[in-house]
Amino acid sequence: MRNKYMMTAIICCALFLLLPALPKQLSLVSVFRVTEEPAVIVRGASGSALTVNISFGDIEVEQWIQELSKPYPLLLVDMKWAGRFPETVQLIKEKNISIGLLGDKGVTYEQNTILFIEQLEQFEKTFGVKPLWFRTIDEVFPANLHSMLWDAEVNALGSSVVWNGGDLPSVTKGEIISVPHHRENRVNLAELKKLDKDRTFISVEAMLFGTKVNVKKIPE
Repeated sequence: MRNKYMMTAIICCALFLLLPALPKQLSLVSVFRVTEEPAVIVRGASGSALTVNISFGDIEVEQWIQELSKPYPLLLVDMKWAGRFPETVQLIKEKNISIGLLGDKGVTYEQNTILFIEQLEQFEKTFGVKPLWFRTIDEVFPANLHSMLWDAEVNALGSSVVWNGGDLPSVTKGEIISVPHHRENRVNLAELKKLDKDRTFISVEAMLFGTKVNVKKIPE
């Protein structure tokens, strides 16, 4: 009997050593639900986190990403933009910057129920991993979209503050700041240095995992 247990232990150890390690972006965190029910995350318990929504830009975005240093902001990426600029996407991968899926306006998902699935599949094809975060471009999350996100094990991420440039917002405990970079509504990325000087940022993951988060319930 003792020999049987020893043989089982040896086999288990051998399998553990032979199996390849999970890539960084394919760790358990890539399918981690922050909330216990469908809800939009809008704030953490402490600290400040920066998120940037990207659906437009070429050279200026690539240059900004090249100059980024840790802790990186969370980039919410529009898949049409990602398809146009594969070199910038590759740079994001090489720097191992946290990324999420940026969707269309919330109402679009009420009219086109398969749109989210199509965007999700494109994200996985482009980045090789399921997104941990999803945000609609207007931060509106219809009830049916909540259900799809929950089934897909993707977290709905809103924000505490949307900064469109100009005067800096006052510092708020646990804030998640959203900065737009779209064709018709974008902040000059160089202006983000003002935010960096005004507060110390941590990653969204560092802010939220293992801490209490404030959420917005599903709209009735």
